[in-house]
Amino acid sequence: MTRPDYLSGMTTAKADTIAARISRILAERIISGAIEAGAKLRQDRIAEEFGASHVPVREAFRRLEAQGLVVSEPRRGVRVAGFSLEEVREVAEMRAALEVLALRHAAPHLTRAILDQAEEATRAGDKAGDVQAWEEANRSFHRLILTPCGMPRLLKAIDDLHTASARFLFSGWRAEWEAPTDRDHRAILAALRAGEVEVAASVLARHVQWIGQTPAKAARG
Repeated sequence: MTRPDYLSGMTTAKADTIAARISRILAERIISGAIEAGAKLRQDRIAEEFGASHVPVREAFRRLEAQGLVVSEPRRGVRVAGFSLEEVREVAEMRAALEVLALRHAAPHLTRAILDQAEEATRAGDKAGDVQAWEEANRSFHRLILTPCGMPRLLKAIDDLHTASARFLFSGWRAEWEAPTDRDHRAILAALRAGEVEVAASVLARHVQWIGQTPAKAARG
């Protein structure tokens, strides 16, 4: 008997929801270092942990691979990706270019309320007790000032790059953490409030480059 179309759609939607949950939780573990680079992700074990079939687990793996967090190897399965200093620099370069593009398109739509929220996110980052809390506040700041660009594909690419950046930051700052005072965020906000979009874009590009250099210096040290 053929499954009705609407039931097939419900099944697919449910699988997508489970896959999103699995990929989100696994991403958090990889980014925090709970699952180390090179570790093998076993489909059977993950399916059992989440009470899911293999279908959403495979989809979760595909999502993680698109974010650069895992690699799939023929006949060897899926393992957590490592990263090199060259990758750290590449992600920083890409973020700088794409975030500046998004900011230029978002600037005409940034309201005082949005900028106030971004300022609050910066204050939250200053008070962060650990690198995870700081990264969440930092990502919130960037999302607030970039989302009004209204370009979903661009924002998705930036979000994936933020995920990679978070992993680099956790690796570089996990052992020794001290919340930085984010003067760049304040300079970006001041420029945006003054209508100086190109100044804000220049500071943003420099800021993202600094974020990219931090874990690289820690790795060399």
